[in-house]
Amino acid sequence: MDKHLEKAVFGAGCFWCVESVFLELRGVESVQSGYAGGAAERANYKEVCSGLTKHAEVAQIIFDPSVIAFEQLLQVFWSTHDPTTPNRQGNDRGPQYRSAIFYLDEAQRLSAEKSKQEIATQLWSAPIVTEISPLQEFFAAEDYHQNYFKLNPGNPYCQLVINPKLKKFRANFAGLLKKD
Repeated sequence: MDKHLEKAVFGAGCFWCVESVFLELRGVESVQSGYAGGAAERANYKEVCSGLTKHAEVAQIIFDPSVIAFEQLLQVFWSTHDPTTPNRQGNDRGPQYRSAIFYLDEAQRLSAEKSKQEIATQLWSAPIVTEISPLQEFFAAEDYHQNYFKLNPGNPYCQLVINPKLKKFRANFAGLLKKD
């Protein structure tokens, strides 16, 4: 990874949704779906879905902080999922769908805590249940999960869940989107 690029790791429900949103942001170089926050020494989709590994579905975002700040990524994070529902996003239920920020250093931890107090509580009236924890390890999801929305636009989940989320996101964050 280039020295000037940084990482952010967010869990906000299904990683297909999270990946789709963050890939559209100017300054984001790549997004990889994966798993973090569990107790097991490895993670794969079947084991994570069982709930036994305690991992969350996450997106690892590689970004250029000279183009988009970590704090802007946090604003998008808080605005594009419901951080008030434990272990759930919409119809997706289970600990793998929890809201989580896995920080990589003290600066990210402080920014995450500050944004929780200053942004999330302004956007949501219910208590925020988002986990803010150090990233212990990131496990990449299987290849068929990567860039899922782009590769499977006709999938019913993509049509019914991701498309409406992207439409709302694009309207709210037009100034941060990549130019075609």
